[in-house]
Amino acid sequence: MSRLARTTAALALALSLAAGLPAAAAGPKGPAAPAAGPLRDVVLVGNSADGTVSFLDAHTYRNLGTLDVVPDLEEVLGGMDLVRRAAYEVVKQQAGGDKFVDDAHLSPDGRTLYVSRGNLGDATAFDVATGRRLWRTHLDGFKADHAALSADGRSFVVSAITAAKAQVLDTATGRVTGEFPTGTYPHENIYSADGSLIYNMSIGVTSLPKALDFLKGSKQVTVVDAATLKVVRTYAFDKGIRPAVVTPDGRTMYAQLSYLNGFVEYDLQAGRTVRTVEMPFSEAGAALEPDDYPQNSAHHGMAMNAARDKLCVAGTIDDYTAVVSRPALTTDGFVHYPQGSLPYWSVTGADGGTCWVTLSHRDEVSVVDYATAKEVARVKVGDFPQRERTGRAAPEALAGLTPQG
Repeated sequence: MSRLARTTAALALALSLAAGLPAAAAGPKGPAAPAAGPLRDVVLVGNSADGTVSFLDAHTYRNLGTLDVVPDLEEVLGGMDLVRRAAYEVVKQQAGGDKFVDDAHLSPDGRTLYVSRGNLGDATAFDVATGRRLWRTHLDGFKADHAALSADGRSFVVSAITAAKAQVLDTATGRVTGEFPTGTYPHENIYSADGSLIYNMSIGVTSLPKALDFLKGSKQVTVVDAATLKVVRTYAFDKGIRPAVVTPDGRTMYAQLSYLNGFVEYDLQAGRTVRTVEMPFSEAGAALEPDDYPQNSAHHGMAMNAARDKLCVAGTIDDYTAVVSRPALTTDGFVHYPQGSLPYWSVTGADGGTCWVTLSHRDEVSVVDYATAKEVARVKVGDFPQRERTGRAAPEALAGLTPQG
């Protein structure tokens, strides 16, 4: 797309976003800045290979545009010493190419985007309206992984995966304010419903084959006090803990595990697995060897609806999304995708009744209705959509996005 076309498209997007808002009064020095309106519910999609984040309207499913979160790529690569550059190339090779966006969260005021940039091993903040980088922080080790944002928007928790720790950053400055130890290869971070605890799930060394699972390191859930970052409990597993959801009462965790074509129900009070649910293989999924699973994951993506009576499960190697009712854990239905779609993450939308699933190899997001277990929309996004998060964006900031495509 030419610069003129991009400029024209951006102007058209800004005008469409402003439609219906009160017009700002013009002063003697020209038009005023766009009027601030109510925050808009969005779903953020990290396009990992592109190095962009797509903003999708959580109610209309419309793609509102993207933000470039690696505008400083050449600067960062050029500033690496020999050790870090060699590590970057190794991580890139193991990931099957550049994976720049591992996770992205939006500030409570809807104006700042916080990103953990996987292969670059750092965390950054961007002003959504201008695309300007506000700060950048190297994490310990060589790869940045899953992240979580505190409810007040002040703390950004990122897994420093090769350093076996999670680090906490001040969102105003990017300064590391604390850290806590984890198992081997820390992965997902989840705040408890009341914000008092942080759950960190470790997956073990994914580059080793299943036959050497005993060498992958400690696979555990680490629970820490969110205020002090002191470890209050750990739960040991024999397989890596993949995407998980914790019930608001803190009693139950549903988690996908490395190599498991399904998920477990885990009693967090007793510290034991209550049920293991095996989901059906597709013909293509059944033909794969475990060492061919993407990063050891058979299924990778789990969410729970607002009513807490249904789970949304991404069947990664099986190319489907399943809706499962709890507490019985019976399957309501499936949404099937073409072979090789790679459904890779699930998140519940702002309405509480839709599940958004990335189809990483199709550069799409599938929106599934919890009530009917049917797909209600399919949205085109960028290259290799991976992690999704919900947020609320300031309308005036959205006008600075680049139209998708």
